[in-house]
Amino acid sequence: MASLSILRQNHFFSAALPTRPKPKYAAAPGRIRMSLQENAPTLAVVGVTGAVGQEFLSVLSERDFPYSSIKMLASKRSAGRRLTFEDKEYVVEELTEDSFNGVDIALFSAGGSISKKFGPIAVDRGTIVVDNSSAFRMDENVPLVIPEVNPEAMAGIRVGLGKGALIANPNCSTIICLVAATPLHRRAKVVRMVVSTYQAASGAGAAAMEELELQTREVLAGKPPTCKIFNRQYAFNLFSHNAPILSNGYNEEEMKLVKETRKIWSDKDVKITATCIRVPVMRAHAESVNLQFETPLDEDTAREILKNAPGVVVIDDRESNNFPTPLEVSNKDDVAVGRIRRDLSQDGNQGLDIFICGDQVRKGAALNAIQIAEMLL
Repeated sequence: MASLSILRQNHFFSAALPTRPKPKYAAAPGRIRMSLQENAPTLAVVGVTGAVGQEFLSVLSERDFPYSSIKMLASKRSAGRRLTFEDKEYVVEELTEDSFNGVDIALFSAGGSISKKFGPIAVDRGTIVVDNSSAFRMDENVPLVIPEVNPEAMAGIRVGLGKGALIANPNCSTIICLVAATPLHRRAKVVRMVVSTYQAASGAGAAAMEELELQTREVLAGKPPTCKIFNRQYAFNLFSHNAPILSNGYNEEEMKLVKETRKIWSDKDVKITATCIRVPVMRAHAESVNLQFETPLDEDTAREILKNAPGVVVIDDRESNNFPTPLEVSNKDDVAVGRIRRDLSQDGNQGLDIFICGDQVRKGAALNAIQIAEMLL
């Protein structure tokens, strides 16, 4: 489990390695907490001790998500640990087949193998599962949802109908890209998209975040870096995403973006290519996106569309050379977009370049899942 200082920090490193306080999530001072309600849904968080699991709790509290009870579930190794959520202490329980009895909504972020095993079991118990892994994303019977983009995909799935269901959370790079690209796609129809990603340590989990901080200190001190997560120096370096390389030369991360976009947009013909890079940033991804449109779309119109798009903030100040950065979007809900300009390699207004930054742990994972859960109420 990452310490809260690691998960929340906006800098590469601080004066000392963070301690591991018992996580606490409480209502902000002066705010009356409305989330714990007798007639509200029952919740379970699977993988609660991981980076995304911890962010689930933070977002649930911040958004006053209503619940009547909540189960904290994790592996046998983590069972018995204690954490405080909204002024109440909980004991982490071992995930078992019986964990979902009486649970309305389960938020999963414990890896694909756990989701494949326990997701269907939860559904059979009548639980609606919002899964953050890749286990079910490309299953044609499972909706793959970004609430700002395709909420209609989960039509008919609601708490209170007595029926379980699976809903998949897209990959983080897909979510961050499509929150920004979809409003433009709706106006002018994207026919080709070229994406280059610059992905943070958080995408590889809490241990990768901690190792990046540790390596940074070691390199600055002239020591050999500890290389357990990526088997190479990460601090002051960047490298091709660590996902396995496929026979076509793309890695799995790149193909996720290709396949998931086609499913979410319901467009098997849109042409997409991606290059995914791991960079020494803590928790927010950046993406350079080139768009080719079916109908012309000029940059001024695109900028206005994005300014009015849900979940998007425009940072596009050419005069002061101020555009989105990972630090600015860390711990923020919105995806930031800038560098909005006509693609000079295409005729007329048939193409645009944009630069996107979004918090991988938050909108790229936990927030998106909880926004889905809110639509179930």
